[in-house]
Amino acid sequence: MIEQLRNIAVFTSLSDDSLHEISKHIEYVKYKKGTIIIHADKIEPYFYVLEKGIARAYCDGENQQITFWFGQSGNVLFSFNSYINNRPGYENVELLENSTLIRIRLNDLFLLYKDNLEITNWGRKIAEQELIATERRLIDRAFKGAAERYQEFIDQSPELIKRVALKHIASYLGVTQVTLSRIRATCK
Repeated sequence: MIEQLRNIAVFTSLSDDSLHEISKHIEYVKYKKGTIIIHADKIEPYFYVLEKGIARAYCDGENQQITFWFGQSGNVLFSFNSYINNRPGYENVELLENSTLIRIRLNDLFLLYKDNLEITNWGRKIAEQELIATERRLIDRAFKGAAERYQEFIDQSPELIKRVALKHIASYLGVTQVTLSRIRATCK
């Protein structure tokens, strides 16, 4: 199992000893497309790593869902508010494909943090990277036009265009589907 974990990018920085400790607490789970694994307004007990599949994080707005993140193989999925404050989160995370995930109970992960400095630093680095990615999305949304955001989206995640519904991509970019269609026509 350690070799299987080592092949997932999020775990590559950990020693075999730390991977062995983590492996005692994880389980592999499979969920079908459309499953919501993290629910808004609920304290979520798990930290996930997406081994195979695609996910999106969204919030329910007035008369619409607003997508603000896509996850692919190797990405982590968790509710920041549950993780940090043990409070209900703001977001829902939905699987957009049949998916395989690795999950660990947050309580078990926190015990590992307490007992293993390497795992503690690994968890800190994950949280830092997620914060940087969130900040980047916020800044891009404020200062870049929709066409530029779309082009960056294609450049950074070209496979998502083929695997994610356009309504979710439009929501992520902060545009209507009609506007996205126009942008796509000019980018070809």
